[in-house]
Amino acid sequence: MSHYAGYVEDEYEMEDVDDDMDDEFRGREMGGSDSDVDEYDYSNSKVADTTAAQARKGKDIQGIPWDRLSITREKYRQTRLEQYKNYENIPNSGEGSGKDCKDTKKGSVYYQFRRNARSVKSTILHFQLRNLVWATSKHDVYLMSHFSVIHWSSLSCTKSEVLNVSGHVAPSEKHPGSLLEGFTQTQVSTLAVKDKLLVAGGFQGELICKHLDRPGISFCSRTTYDENAITNAVEIYDSPSGAVHFTASNNDCGVRDFDMEKFQLTKHFRYPWPVNHTSLSPDGKLLVIVGDNPEGMLVNSQTGKTVMSLSGHLDFSFASAWHPDGMTFATGNQDKTCRIWDVRNLSKSVAVLKGNLGAIRSIRYTSDGQYMMMAEPADFVHVYDVKSGYEKEQEIDFFGEISGISFSPDTESLFIGVWDRTYGSLLEYGRSRNYSYLDSLI
Repeated sequence: MSHYAGYVEDEYEMEDVDDDMDDEFRGREMGGSDSDVDEYDYSNSKVADTTAAQARKGKDIQGIPWDRLSITREKYRQTRLEQYKNYENIPNSGEGSGKDCKDTKKGSVYYQFRRNARSVKSTILHFQLRNLVWATSKHDVYLMSHFSVIHWSSLSCTKSEVLNVSGHVAPSEKHPGSLLEGFTQTQVSTLAVKDKLLVAGGFQGELICKHLDRPGISFCSRTTYDENAITNAVEIYDSPSGAVHFTASNNDCGVRDFDMEKFQLTKHFRYPWPVNHTSLSPDGKLLVIVGDNPEGMLVNSQTGKTVMSLSGHLDFSFASAWHPDGMTFATGNQDKTCRIWDVRNLSKSVAVLKGNLGAIRSIRYTSDGQYMMMAEPADFVHVYDVKSGYEKEQEIDFFGEISGISFSPDTESLFIGVWDRTYGSLLEYGRSRNYSYLDSLI
């Protein structure tokens, strides 16, 4: 990934599109209105959320008062599509990738809008790393907000701080290999939360591990003192023995596996280029490796040796995910595509899915394998029906940079972190269910 380590606003701004429109979009005149779409609820002294009931009555899901702006939503969408700058490491990769893309039928509704939580400010530190939102249940979400990891309960609509890394952080437990002196002012580049374990990765190779059911920090480690040390991704998984492990992908070209039962580094693989993301197969035998090379790799998870290279993408990749069946997996690239691969024939991808604006920076499958979700850098999240062969999709359309996406483990909820100075929030969707048998009771 890029050595550029500035905050995402240095690279992308909604206001870059149209300065005149921006003055109004940012709310220059909003304070003087008594409209029921005001962004601020003065009675409660907090930013007003948007509920499903309000959205059904026509309110914009993000609370943007289009009727009071000098530009329509449709016109602004068109302007964004025309002027958004997709970041590329290989010039024109986005233009060259379109010829193989599958035509999909849009308009499906697999997940319905529930709430937009404006009081939850999801933030991004590095513009290429967008794995900062994780759901551990249909009501519990963890996300980065500046120097804090925040827990949001969609049930009670309350938030609480779980971890603050703005000052000094040190482990409260003693384990061999743990860095007892800890870290100061950690810049969190990536995050993973699964069950009761939270792992935050930092710009200087920091790893901070916290058990959510214990006070304090369990484990701190610095993966490398290399100058190029950014932790690009973390994946938590259960090993065949039942022990909890996590894999850290790093810009120093390393992939490291940690055992959280013994708090030890168990494996360290090195590759020819910086590794941006890894995904372990459901049976634990294979590891997808993607990074600063158009070709990805499928490797043996025990030895790190290459099983097969993955050829087709035209730029660097930052996302990967396995389907729960263990037969197929997906990779996301800055060439604006997501490719679907089948382990039984890796000579070429079996499907190519195209984004609207830019790179595919996050990919998730539901635990039942029914749906796959992919996120662009901003404005669009696509949910595909896997069983239709990725022929049908739901396109979730909004405005703002995407900090992360997550399905709940039970597949019932979908969460999207939106970073924007005015309209930053957490979008929540619920799985559509057709309970036709209830009709007989009415």
